[in-house]
Amino acid sequence: MNPQPHNTFPPQHQNHQPGREAEMDPPPQYDNPAYKASGKLAGKKALITGGDSGIGRAVAVTYAKEGADVAIVHLCENRDAQDTVLAVEALGRKCIQIQSDLRMEQNIINSVEQAVEQLGGLDILINNAGVQYPQNSILDITKEQLLNTFESNFFSYFYMTKAVLPHLSNGCAIINTTSVTAFEGEPTLIDYSSTKGAIVAFTRSMALSLMKMGIRVNAVAPGPVWTPLIVSSFTPEVVQTFGSTTPMQRAAQPYELAPAYVFLGCEDSSNISGQIFHVNSGTIIN
Repeated sequence: MNPQPHNTFPPQHQNHQPGREAEMDPPPQYDNPAYKASGKLAGKKALITGGDSGIGRAVAVTYAKEGADVAIVHLCENRDAQDTVLAVEALGRKCIQIQSDLRMEQNIINSVEQAVEQLGGLDILINNAGVQYPQNSILDITKEQLLNTFESNFFSYFYMTKAVLPHLSNGCAIINTTSVTAFEGEPTLIDYSSTKGAIVAFTRSMALSLMKMGIRVNAVAPGPVWTPLIVSSFTPEVVQTFGSTTPMQRAAQPYELAPAYVFLGCEDSSNISGQIFHVNSGTIIN
């Protein structure tokens, strides 16, 4: 598959966040039929937050192709989550669906216990869930929004890493999803960009903290990607030209992100930790 540049999506908006992948037009491309798997994750067990749709679904499906069983944690998007389960099971792998609000630490502890019990352990944690609420000014960002954005995007990563760590050992990996906005900034996503910057610092600090244990910690920093987060947070006018200002003049499809998560989760990246991988439609980050 080789997506061609395009400047427009059909204008649309979903009045609920997280959004629903099943309602998007066109639907995101989470699977690359041309992907050549080689057993890079054979026998591995991964927990993916936000695994019901978008990048999380693409990673779950590609991990399954590479031989991993997965647990996906999601908030309330049951249809999307069930579609992901079916896609993974169609590849002959196990997919555990866990519905949980990851803003609360006890929910995370319960989710991890369920994943470990049903998968028989964990080798890879992918912190990927997130929300964004565009505002034109910091004056429009309420205390409630600020707390919700940080609890959803950063605290959940912190608590999830803390809960999973006792189950990880030498050779395991943690992969966090940050964003190009952590490096470029974004005037209408001040709180969101701030959480993504926190994730960068968290990734680097945890990489150093876990180095002696042989646990690698890296992050992927996507640019614009066609996911439910976009149609649930932006206006139809913004959605229509989403991604068109990048050097490639297009947004990525979720399947284009998945190989980075495979690489960072497998032995091919055994000498890499504390790094940020930029998959962003050609935007250069120095």
